[in-house]
Amino acid sequence: MATTACFIIVSRNDIPIYESEVGTATKREDAAQLHQFILHAALDIVQDLAWTTSAMYLKSIDRFNDLVVSVYVTAGHTRFMLLHDSRNDDGIKSFFQEVHELYIKILLNPLYLPGSRITSSHFDTKVRALARKYL
Repeated sequence: MATTACFIIVSRNDIPIYESEVGTATKREDAAQLHQFILHAALDIVQDLAWTTSAMYLKSIDRFNDLVVSVYVTAGHTRFMLLHDSRNDDGIKSFFQEVHELYIKILLNPLYLPGSRITSSHFDTKVRALARKYL
C-alpha cells in the first residue's frame, strides 16, 4: 500500500531545520508545497497543546482531508511533525522515538550548531530507513 508521508523537524524558534518526503506514494507537483502548508498551519495547535500536557507524543493533532498530522515534542521544544495517511499509531510513536535518538546524536556533534539546518546525509538516510520500517 502506498503511503503519503512528509516529515519535518521544527526548532523551538519555528524554523524548519529538516524536511523530508518519506512516503511511497507517487509524488504530485504541488504536493510538497501543500504538505508544508498543512504542517506549518498545525504549528499553532502544537504550541497550545505542548504547554497543556507533559506527554512528548501528542498523537494526531490535526486533519486535512485524508491526511493526519502527528507530533512529537522534545524537552527542548523542538517539534517533530509527520503528515501521513496511515493509522499505525504504535509505528508512528516508535518512528518518533528513534528519530529523537538520531536527533540527540546530531546535537552531541560538536560541529553542529543547535537550531541550524540538518544537512547530514547519514541522518537523512537513517530517517528514510526508519520511515520504511515503521510507516
